[in-house]
Amino acid sequence: MIVSLSPPSRLSVWERRLPGLILCLIVACAAVGIERLEVALLGKAWLDAIVIAILAGTTMRTGGLVQTISHAGIDFAGRFLLEVAVMLMGTSISFSLLAGVGLPLVGGIVALVILMIVCSFAIGRMLGLPTKMAVLVAGGNAICGNSAIAAIAPAIEADCEDVASAVAFTAVLGVILVLLLPVITAALSLSSVAGGTLAGLTVYAVPQVIAAAAPLGAVAVQFGTVVKLIRVMMLGPVVLVLSLLYRRRMADNAQQNAGRNVALIPWFIIGFLGMAALRSIGIIPDWFAEISHSISITLTIIAMAALGLSVDVRDIRAAGARVSLTVILSLTLLIIGGVAVIHAVGLH
Repeated sequence: MIVSLSPPSRLSVWERRLPGLILCLIVACAAVGIERLEVALLGKAWLDAIVIAILAGTTMRTGGLVQTISHAGIDFAGRFLLEVAVMLMGTSISFSLLAGVGLPLVGGIVALVILMIVCSFAIGRMLGLPTKMAVLVAGGNAICGNSAIAAIAPAIEADCEDVASAVAFTAVLGVILVLLLPVITAALSLSSVAGGTLAGLTVYAVPQVIAAAAPLGAVAVQFGTVVKLIRVMMLGPVVLVLSLLYRRRMADNAQQNAGRNVALIPWFIIGFLGMAALRSIGIIPDWFAEISHSISITLTIIAMAALGLSVDVRDIRAAGARVSLTVILSLTLLIIGGVAVIHAVGLH
């Protein structure tokens, strides 16, 4: 008896996605395992699971280990799951943090983020980076590294290659900054409060801020964490503005296509802002915010694995030097700007 298998075209949507989703999940689990191994052996994770997932996925794709049957699931994870993760990030943001910090410092943080986005984008474009990659690097540098890049990417429909390049090079140089920050603080003769504030103004991820500020004492860690969280709060407005600019441009380009509509604000950005608002007024409790944050991180790791599995390193190799130089120059300006803010508010 001859058994006829259904052709791929007759498979359901989820059946087509399943192989790719399983592959993304395997890569994500491996990345989390490596991160925990780092903590066990080195005391901290110098490269977090998000970066490891991208690097592992890219290695597999470049090595020809990703089969065509996985493409549908990889594409779904790299887009929809990332959008859900961005929406859930909103539950981690509470505007009540602003009440615990002086208005001058809040103003300085906002001004620094805006200025660094503009300057970093300009540097990237001058060095020949594509517009979307320059936007990703600028947002990652100014706000919160990998998380900002992950949040901005779907809003501007960035290519997988651009996301992978921005995350990889920003992450590596961000780790170097963590190691150098205590040295910079000592060289500038900054107080522990000023040093912690500088960490919050410049370092990308909250755990990295804690690592950078820890040598300066508990007060430095507290200040650094609060400043960093306020900086992260800028993610919502920045992503919203970038999304509006991009969608308006897309709408203008699509006017000649009858019947085509382009939503100015993507659904996940509306969800992000809604979650942040509900968290700020106390409707979303702490326990729910913690669960949502954990789910968001998990989905982001899976989505980054998907992005990595979509990238052949040969496609991003040519941009490596320009991305690295852009991040180095942007980080240098960020440190200078952070020191300026500290002196302006009288924390030195």
